[in-house]
Amino acid sequence: MKLFISADIEGVSGVVDAEHTGRTGREHDRARMYMTQEVNACIEGALEAGVREVVVNDSHGTMRNILFEHLHPKADLISGSPKKLAMVEGLTEKFDAAIFIGYHTRMGTNGILNHTFHGRAIRNIRVNGNDYGEFGLNAAVAGYYGVPVVMVSGCDLLSEEATALIPNINTIVVKKTMNRTTARNVSMKQTHEKIRSMTLQAIKERVNNKPYLIQAPLHVEVSFMHTGLADIAETLPVVKRVDHLTVAINTDTIIDAYRYIRSLIMMVGSYA
Repeated sequence: MKLFISADIEGVSGVVDAEHTGRTGREHDRARMYMTQEVNACIEGALEAGVREVVVNDSHGTMRNILFEHLHPKADLISGSPKKLAMVEGLTEKFDAAIFIGYHTRMGTNGILNHTFHGRAIRNIRVNGNDYGEFGLNAAVAGYYGVPVVMVSGCDLLSEEATALIPNINTIVVKKTMNRTTARNVSMKQTHEKIRSMTLQAIKERVNNKPYLIQAPLHVEVSFMHTGLADIAETLPVVKRVDHLTVAINTDTIIDAYRYIRSLIMMVGSYA
């Protein structure tokens, strides 16, 4: 049995501020350890459930956050950037299940450190008329490969966002939102035990989870924080301007849509 883990940092217990998430933040190294420990708890639960192979994809920022020397020795780590599939790089149809650790809500919600891929650049992403954050888009990529997302951890509002898309997904609330940069955090010991035990349960009951799919064809709209970013995005030949802030792309697969979205973000990121 093979498990894919995508690990972000904003949804980790104890992480509430840019000082935790940014490379130059005074609390960043501490947050990296928190992130690594939550991933390890997930790996422990997976191994107890009979998983034979675990691949972890570091999915935050530069994607060089997980402390490799402290990562569980039974897991492989995908780190570094750029990656064609970013937060779900390495995921294929050969995996039996996927788990997302440390995830956050999409931009415009009230979840802790809410954003969608790039907080200074992206206002919203819509696919076939529905708003999506990182969780939903990454789950759809997994679904394309026939892989169900069986569990996700993060704040209480991320749990709501996830269950709205995948009603029977297992969710772990590691902190309760008070505002965008304030939370009531569950203790590390309790958080790790929750993740371990829920991973064990989620893997054993994975037959109850179906892959999440977005039906093709796909009409993708990306709205930016200011018009200058949309101007830059519009230079891509496949892009059509919808309004002052928004561009649109039509694709046949979520893989192409995801790669276009990521490409647009890389194009505009340095101007945000």
